[in-house]
This record gives sequence, C-alpha cells and structure tokens, in this order.
Amino acid sequence: MISRYSRPEMAAIWAPENRFRIWFEIEAHACDAQAKLGVIPKAAARAVWKRGKFDVPRIDEIERETKHDVVAFLTNLAEHVGPAARFVHQGLTSSDVLDTCFAVQLTQAADILQGDIERVLAALKRRAVEHRLTPCIGRSHGIHAEPTTFGLKLAGFYAEFARNRERLAAARREIATCAISGAVGTFANIDPFVERYVAKQLGLAVEPVSTQVIPRDRHAAFFAALGVVAASIERLAIEVRHLQRTELREAEEYFSPGQKGSSAMPHKRNPVLSENLTGLGRIVRAAVVPALENVALWHERDISHSAVERVFAPDATIALDFALNRLAGLIDRLVVYPANMRGNLDRLGGLVHSQRVLLALTQAGMSREAAYRVVQRHAMRSWEKGESFRDLLAADPEVADHLPRRNLAALFDLGYHTKHVDTIFRRVFGAGAKRARRRQRAGRPTRRG
Repeated sequence: MISRYSRPEMAAIWAPENRFRIWFEIEAHACDAQAKLGVIPKAAARAVWKRGKFDVPRIDEIERETKHDVVAFLTNLAEHVGPAARFVHQGLTSSDVLDTCFAVQLTQAADILQGDIERVLAALKRRAVEHRLTPCIGRSHGIHAEPTTFGLKLAGFYAEFARNRERLAAARREIATCAISGAVGTFANIDPFVERYVAKQLGLAVEPVSTQVIPRDRHAAFFAALGVVAASIERLAIEVRHLQRTELREAEEYFSPGQKGSSAMPHKRNPVLSENLTGLGRIVRAAVVPALENVALWHERDISHSAVERVFAPDATIALDFALNRLAGLIDRLVVYPANMRGNLDRLGGLVHSQRVLLALTQAGMSREAAYRVVQRHAMRSWEKGESFRDLLAADPEVADHLPRRNLAALFDLGYHTKHVDTIFRRVFGAGAKRARRRQRAGRPTRRG
C-alpha cells in the first residue's frame, strides 16, 4: 500500500523486520520444545536465542541465489548462531514457518482494526445521542419517505459497526492458528508437542489438520469479514455524500481553514473524505474474491495462494486501518444543519405524512381503497404543482366528513414519528444512552465510547 494511505503501526506489521522477527521466534520456540523433548541439546536452544539475529539486506542477497526466502533466512541465521544452527528447523517445513507467521501478522492486524472500530463506534454514539431528536426526512429510493431523526440514522450505523466488531473478533479467533507439523502435515519428523508449545508461546491455537498448510477457508473468512467492514464504511460514506449535495446540505464534512475544494472554482466544498472512503472500500473488498479462490489448493499444498496473499493481505489491512480512522474523524467533526433538515421536511407542505392521513381515514370509516385514492390524488397534486398537501386535504369535503380540521392538524405532528426513539436507543446503546442524554442536558460533555 502506498504511504499516502498507510498508518505506521499497521504498515509495520508487514515490514520485513517484523516478518523475520516472527520467523525467528517460531524457530527459536521450536528449538526450546525440541530441547525439552531431548531431540536437540538444551545448549543449542539457548545459543539460538542468545546469538540469533538476522539482517534483511543479507537475506535478500542470499535469496537472489537460492530463490527461496525461508532457506535464505535460515542461512543468514546460521551465520550468526554458528554450529548450533544445525539444530534449527529440525522436522519443520517452510509452510510451518510461513503460515504460522501469517497467522501472527493477521492477529496483530485484527487487534489494530478492533481498536479502529472502537473509535468509529465512539464517534457514532456521541453524535447519535447529540442528534437523537433532530428531525430529518427519511428517504427510500432517494425520494422523501417519512420523517426520522438524524440520531436514528447514526444509531443504525452504530449497530452495524457493533456487528462488524463481533465479526472481526470471530475472524481473529478463526485465523489465530499454528501449524508446526512438517511436510504434508503428518508429524513424521517432529513431535506434536512442538506445535502445541510454539502455539502457546505465540498465543495461537493448534490447527487440527494442517496438511502442509493451514487451510485457506480460515483466511477466506478473515478477509470476507474485512470486506463487510469496508462495505459498511462505504454505506456511511455514501450517506454523507448524499446529504452534502448542494440541493440538500443537511450535513457536510468539516471544511478546515485554508482548505481548497477546487483549483478552478473557489466556492467548492466537496465531500472528498467520503469519496476517498468509497474508493478505499473497493480496495479492501477486492481482496475477498482472491481469498476465496485461494481455498482450492492442490492436494496437500501448492503455492498458488502465496503471491496473492503477499499483495492483498498488507493492502487490505492497511487500507481498512486508514479508512476506519478517517471515518472516525469524519463523523466526529461532521457539520450538521438541523434547519436545513427541517426545511426539507416541510418542502411540500406535509406530504411526508401521507401514511398517517391514510390510516386515520380508514380508522374513521373510509375504505382503504377510497382513502388511498383521496390521499394519493392530493399528494400527486402537491408533488406536481408544489401546493401544500395539508391545505389540499383541509379543503377536501370528503376528508372533512371523516376528519375534523383539528384531528387533521394533529396528523402532521412530528412527535408522532419520534415517540419510540428512546426505545430504539435503549436497544442499541443500553443504559449508556440515557446517561449520555442526562450529561448533555446538564451541559456537560458527552462521554465518548
């Protein structure tokens, strides 16, 4: 991933230094286990830990000759360890090192991503509570539907990212497996104790049947989870992009002092962060299909998966890490325009309350077919000619026969649409939402998280 979209902590996971450090720890822990079994001298295991080190340029130099990265690493390690190096890699195969290392790297990445999701959730919760009762229009097919609140919009996204937090936790558990089972996974030349020991030292579970590689269905599930998170990011980003349109201007990205929106048009304030998040989401989701394709390897192993993972594992995790942090900042500083939201609600004189009028007419004795016909007739006139829907209904004798003017006016009360907001918030946030509202009413800052 290019540096523009890389955050240092996540990028460091995929740096050669981290990869080779994990390789060294796998080999050194395996030596400890072998020494406990009496397969190699304990002094040899101690020598590996004491003198073992690696040099990335030297490994690259050796690999240019050997055309094999693990062999190059072991050769360089032996240059530092000395004679005791002959006991390193006893009974292991390259995939034991590569796949176990990959599992460690993916769990490291998952831990960072979990923290990122927590930041997104904190921002969404704070802003949702802030705008719990800020009325705005709900839209289906991009068309005005019925009133909702901006807080409810954000609460829905919070619930989605909370599900993503659980999906990522499950994916982390599934990917955190260790394979130290030798060629084709039969433990012919290494005791299963070594695998258990290394797994425990690295915080991994033991792969039940590893053939010669860890089965790639685990990796497919991991990257599929990342893809779902990326889809959620894009869904939220698209909402912001739509709300920032000049015709709506209900919310917009923070536009900092000195920021420029266009090289040609000084008035421009473009939703560049949201558009960037849409693009980053595509990068992350692009890893899902290759991960699925990697499941079908030949027999006990081949390496058709290798090049694919070397590319998309860093790119997908780095891009998602960057995107989640950008999203958290976007939501935290999102500029909201309640007056514009209210103006859009009232643009067609209460047209968005058509369902309430329909139901009230049926409850007053009119058949559903007749009520629908009456309400739709006035709704279409309001839509096409811009006349007030409420005034058209009030002037209709057929409506007046069933609904006194006072009863009709009550149908346009926005409070009807927000009466169950607290119920929904309790479902999403639990008791924390109530405490946050009390803090807000008292004029104290809303607690994050």
